[in-house]
Amino acid sequence: MALNPQYEVIGKGFVQQYYAMFDDPAQRQNLMNMYNTESFMTFEGLQIQGAMKIMEKLTSLTFQKINRIITAIDSQPMFDGGVLINVLGRLQADEDPPHAFSQIFVLKPLGNSFFCQHDIFRLGIHDSA
Repeated sequence: MALNPQYEVIGKGFVQQYYAMFDDPAQRQNLMNMYNTESFMTFEGLQIQGAMKIMEKLTSLTFQKINRIITAIDSQPMFDGGVLINVLGRLQADEDPPHAFSQIFVLKPLGNSFFCQHDIFRLGIHDSA
């Protein structure tokens, strides 16, 4: 497979669709369709593998309201036709103070579409004791 020339459009489109579903508690379970058994997630340091386990984690999150501001979406093509995406932004869950966050996705081709093979999420909270 070759580099996908549409990597920027794919990256931005994926991020918009992903966060539209994630940020709506009624739609969050639909994220299941973006992962499969080969998917890995690291959520705040917790390693998870497989769509079922990832969805268990995502649906266990208790906040109901998210205000999210995306600062940057950087995408790169991968040599297997996939897309590497780095998202930088700020989010506020319920009435918590807003925090910086970063999230990295690796999309892998699957037929005429993609699935999220890797997903790494981390809040930008630093202990400075």
